[in-house]
Amino acid sequence: MSKYWSDLTASLVPYVPGEQPKGQQYIKLNTNESPYPPSPKVLEAIHVATNADLRLYPDPTCDKLRETIAQYYGLTKDRVFVGNGSDEILAFAFPAFFSADKTILFPDVTYTFYPVYAKLYGLRFNTVPTDEEFRINEELYLVPNGGIILPNPNAPTARFMLVEQLSRILQANRDQVVIVDEAYIDFGGDSVVPFVKEYPNLLVVQTLSKSRSLAGLRVGMAMGHPDLIEGLNRIKNSFNSYTLDRLAMAGAIASIEDQAYFEETNRKVVATRERISEALKPLGFHVIESKANFLFITHPRKDAQQIFNELKNRGILVRYFNKPRIDQFLRVSIGTDEEMDRFIAELAMIIG
Repeated sequence: MSKYWSDLTASLVPYVPGEQPKGQQYIKLNTNESPYPPSPKVLEAIHVATNADLRLYPDPTCDKLRETIAQYYGLTKDRVFVGNGSDEILAFAFPAFFSADKTILFPDVTYTFYPVYAKLYGLRFNTVPTDEEFRINEELYLVPNGGIILPNPNAPTARFMLVEQLSRILQANRDQVVIVDEAYIDFGGDSVVPFVKEYPNLLVVQTLSKSRSLAGLRVGMAMGHPDLIEGLNRIKNSFNSYTLDRLAMAGAIASIEDQAYFEETNRKVVATRERISEALKPLGFHVIESKANFLFITHPRKDAQQIFNELKNRGILVRYFNKPRIDQFLRVSIGTDEEMDRFIAELAMIIG
């Protein structure tokens, strides 16, 4: 610990991202990236935008990108916010809508950035237990609180909540902001974006990193009532007015406009996910039902960390969380069919 750190810095336990190997070549099934490249139209748009205008600051309000997103979802531009990935938007949302004197709620097994943000901003939080199959019970969120954040589908479990369940939570918490984190919504779930017109307390956060193959570009978006969008802008402009650069905006617009490519790659991911889910069962794995671009799996006779280490030795990276309730599970991102066939073959040898 450095003597120059503040008390806050010393107290933090930061989020740990998935391993990004350097040097050795691995099959990377550990960070929920798309196995497919971005749309060719994205690359062309970035190429065109790579010009002398890079000497100029980008549009701080990202109007063209917000208009594109608004048109895609049938909203008005004042209901759309964009940022440097969905993580940045979440980092803005916590101080924008949650107060230190009120307790916020999120699941006990969920995206591990949520408690990091809460502690960073000095917020009180309660983790709400999921059941033995990691399902979220909406009844447990119908209690007094200072705000709620729910990932749908959840990470790392891949569990999906029905729109009807989320509607009950929204209806019962009209005086609090409910954030629905839809990072993986495009792989089989129904989005609650249409509900932002009905519920002024709903903020929906999405990303282009997963379903649009743009993890390296860092573009996220939020949709909600104009008052919520203004709240995000007040926080953003207290940090950095220029969160998205010219190339990121150009690529993001092209990606959203290329609906055919988006649908094609997502169909491939979903088809591979379903095939591999079935292939794991004869090997003895229990597979949590997934609506994401990853699987959450456990084996009754083989230690998860041992499987993780043996796969790594064989050149395959998956994600292992040494945390209560999930320390016998592995999160496996969906790769190409060839990568997943290799994964299954190596697993079969490891399981014996």
